[in-house]
Amino acid sequence: MATTAVGVGMGGVLLGNSICFRKTQQLSFSKTSQVSVSEIGFVTSQLSGIRISYNPPKPLSAPFSPALQPVIARRICPFTGKKANRANKVSFSNHKTKKLQFVNLQYKRVWWEAGKRYVKLRLSTKALKTIEKNGLDAVAKKAGIDLRKK
Repeated sequence: MATTAVGVGMGGVLLGNSICFRKTQQLSFSKTSQVSVSEIGFVTSQLSGIRISYNPPKPLSAPFSPALQPVIARRICPFTGKKANRANKVSFSNHKTKKLQFVNLQYKRVWWEAGKRYVKLRLSTKALKTIEKNGLDAVAKKAGIDLRKK
């Protein structure tokens, strides 16, 4: 006996000898026989040999969120910890509005003596002056930065 999919109506599908439903509903195959589906796992119909099953939809535990989120570079210097300052923008009429004064961050290739290579860093101009004075290894060690990963 070949198994074929036949539309039964109202969301039910007849597959061979079983019918699958999404929710409680009333089906009619002909004018003489009617099948009712309840919340029970399965109910046998008035037709001989046909099995009716009900699989309720599973509720979602949490709303869908993407697995990977884009990484946004923050405007903070990793060496000195400098970040944006909240300030007031004062107009001629002495009207004050909030503004941010961002750190002067620069992308810079700095020679790393211990690693015998250049390291590309995003650092503030204040950190660049500190590196020139104390050396890259000392400043990175104080800030807790591993230069091998850069």
